Amino acid sequence: MYVIRKMLKPTSICMAVMMLMMFAPVHSVLAAMVGTETVIDSARGQEARDLIHKVLAREDVQAALSEHGIDPQEAGARIDSLTDEEVIRIADQIEQLPEGAGAAGFLIIALLVLVIVLIILDVTGVADIFTFIK
Repeated sequence: MYVIRKMLKPTSICMAVMMLMMFAPVHSVLAAMVGTETVIDSARGQEARDLIHKVLAREDVQAALSEHGIDPQEAGARIDSLTDEEVIRIADQIEQLPEGAGAAGFLIIALLVLVIVLIILDVTGVADIFTFIK
């Protein structure tokens, strides 16, 4: 009988430890469905970060940052620390900025305003520029 007790002692200790582990308070994990919007927003956030990093990689932007005393690498690290919502908002603002393509439209509007002013001056008799206006 002594031999059986001696052989079962390690087994009984293991069983006691396992029973304590089974009934010890354990924090349960709550699993839930991940929404499509969450996945899309995380992908959109990564795309926005890539866009901002591309803008920061340009030489003129790095020169402007250095001119204001900002290290371009530190600016990149700050972009990485922003939340997805903040990065998406910044990327949207960057995409809405004019790229200099509005210069032709500005010139056309300026010429139209000039012609209208000259026509008004010609109608009022201040200047005689257009011969077809009397």
